[in-house]
Amino acid sequence: MKNLDLPVVKFTAEQNEFRKTVRQFLLSERERGTFQTHADSWMSGYSYEVSKKLGAQGWIGMTWPKEYGGQERSAIDRYIVTEELLAIGAPVAAHWFADRQSGPLFLKFGTEEQKQFFLPKISKGECYFSIGLSEPNSGSDLASIQTRAEKVEGGWLVNGMKTWTSGAHHSHYMITLCRTSPKDEKNRHGGMSQFVIDLAAEGITIQPIQFLTGEHHFNEVFMDNVFVPDNRVVGEIGNGWEQGMAELAYERSGPERILSTFPLLQETVEYLKEQNDVSGLAQALQLVSRMWSLRNMSIGVAQMLEEGEDVSLAASLVKDLGTKLEQAVAETVRLLVETKPSVTSERLIDRLMAESVLHGPGFTLRGGTTEILRGIVAKGVLA
Repeated sequence: MKNLDLPVVKFTAEQNEFRKTVRQFLLSERERGTFQTHADSWMSGYSYEVSKKLGAQGWIGMTWPKEYGGQERSAIDRYIVTEELLAIGAPVAAHWFADRQSGPLFLKFGTEEQKQFFLPKISKGECYFSIGLSEPNSGSDLASIQTRAEKVEGGWLVNGMKTWTSGAHHSHYMITLCRTSPKDEKNRHGGMSQFVIDLAAEGITIQPIQFLTGEHHFNEVFMDNVFVPDNRVVGEIGNGWEQGMAELAYERSGPERILSTFPLLQETVEYLKEQNDVSGLAQALQLVSRMWSLRNMSIGVAQMLEEGEDVSLAASLVKDLGTKLEQAVAETVRLLVETKPSVTSERLIDRLMAESVLHGPGFTLRGGTTEILRGIVAKGVLA
């Protein structure tokens, strides 16, 4: 059985000062009314203004080479920015996927033309991406996708459907996993490729999937003979599965798998302190201790990414444990504080509770279900 050894990371004095700079900037923007604090803001909070302001600060694509609009900063510096954005509940969903995984995918597998065209726009907070993976009959079993791309002169024709596509109604492009050759039961993960699909292209139809709150975040995306030019193929034809799995490592390991409900937990602790509720604080601090442990694991994964190591096993473990914790926050707070949950409430704790409860069922589904992740961990540990 393999051991899972994660590096222990200590922030430097310079990094701690950088955190103060980021925090003060965000507090100032919130005081100006640029945004309000929300739970799960990285999935459902869209603000083009906030994304552009973060881009102007150099805080999108900040680890990328300067020639592509990046700052060449460390993965730990990026972690600090990400953590502060989530802690204050800033609306960052517009640029989130492009910064977190589309950009790194281009850096690893993209052509020079793709890097020069997309990355500077992403780093400015002006170009947004969605991820086209799941299909109605291919949720966790992506090997069974049916969306297909057929070679034609100068490019490819794509036909099919993607579902649970986050932010497609806001995004400019969707990196889409398609089948480019018939499925082979002996090699179920072969014959797939990735394409950059322009979501304004002819043949694209986007239909909303609404939350219980009435919010519109998820979508169904239909593709009917959508033409994709050859220069929008990502990586190699037939290598889509391997590329996609590398991309998911970025998706599963970040602090967003721990901190979606942190604004609710923070507000609850402040409320219990005001009420001098020692017993309630003790229970809330149990959640804080769990979060602190997972945070250290997540930072360790960020350091592994910095060093170019394979993080698929560690990222799956962090995602599994983290999203269960996110759900536990709302379940525990419900027992500690009397609230009247409402997404339109002027009382912050009531609004955060409503958002956490209504978004909560999706925490353990998005980015890989709990069952799939535990299968990855089991296979990785016993291999």
